[in-house]
Amino acid sequence: MAIEFARSARSDLGIEWELALVDHASGDLAPAAPEILRSLDNLKDDSGFSRITAELLTNTVEVVSGVHDTVRQTTDDLERTIDIVREAAEPLGVDLMCAGTHPFGQWSQQRVTDKERYATLIDRTQWWGRQMLIWGVHMHVGIEDRRKVIPILNGMLTYYPHLQALSASSPFWSGEATGYASNRAMMFQQLPTAGLPPQMSEWSDYEGIVDDLLHVGVIDHVDEVRWDIRPSPRWGTIEVRACDGLSTVSEVRAMAALVQCLVEELSGLLDQGIEPPRMQPWFVKENKWRAARYGMETILVQNAAGDERLVVDDTRDLITRLEPVAERLGCLDELHELDVILERGASYERQLTTAARSGGSLKAVVAALVAELRDGLPPS
Repeated sequence: MAIEFARSARSDLGIEWELALVDHASGDLAPAAPEILRSLDNLKDDSGFSRITAELLTNTVEVVSGVHDTVRQTTDDLERTIDIVREAAEPLGVDLMCAGTHPFGQWSQQRVTDKERYATLIDRTQWWGRQMLIWGVHMHVGIEDRRKVIPILNGMLTYYPHLQALSASSPFWSGEATGYASNRAMMFQQLPTAGLPPQMSEWSDYEGIVDDLLHVGVIDHVDEVRWDIRPSPRWGTIEVRACDGLSTVSEVRAMAALVQCLVEELSGLLDQGIEPPRMQPWFVKENKWRAARYGMETILVQNAAGDERLVVDDTRDLITRLEPVAERLGCLDELHELDVILERGASYERQLTTAARSGGSLKAVVAALVAELRDGLPPS
């Protein structure tokens, strides 16, 4: 089947940020999304585009930016929407927080949003579908030429462990420390079309895969291909879905700048007739597991030759290498907010530290996450 790819400006940016709703008194998840959405009438802009949407579970809202040229414009847009959502949530005794998982929430107690597509998903996936008590951030970067999409996707897989380690924010599951920096990464890939994308050579390979999945009834629509990094034909973008839920706007800015710069760098290589470097699928898979397990202590596989390096050291050099790209894109300051993550720790590290300092209290972890989202920065 032929899949059209929408026209999009090169390296423009849009972000979707999933937020958890928690009870102010108990810290537990609150099924308040339907009431919040009703009170805001889905918060549509002048063009009719919804800036806040429902998600699989009623304990979640997703805030969606418009399309912008720069990271700062995009995240300022998100912050304005979050302020409106917070105003609607506070009279209900509900706070906003974000992490890859809730520290002690129980999946069996959550309510599924009353929409046909969610009912279909749960009916098909059953226990694993009900387990999807997870949150993430999705970043769309515009691609001006459909022929670039697959080479850029393959190239982005080299940087998967950086994205996963820096964003890792799900060390707890149902009240238990899992030993993983990102339990979310391990959970989400259990869905039949989620996880790492296959490595393809050209757009027609992608069309063939989608056609096969539609033919045998695995999906009903192309959007149901839920790969960690995927083409988004409707918007004309590469959509990076590898990040755990980011706990602060500073981290959203930093990760968005990293993603935007990497996509632009790879696009520039293609302009020069250079195919972006790619790695064997088994190295990509190993890197995903290592980053989910070890987070900032990950020793990643750097290239097809199998060279290895600590992700923190590799990230520092990556920031330096991307500075000229960031300068052109207007996100140099935002790229250097990665330094804050490197210095203060990723969210999973901060959560584990809070729990240790509060005698194991996971309610204290939730309170810290609520405060971080409100303050916009990880604590020093």
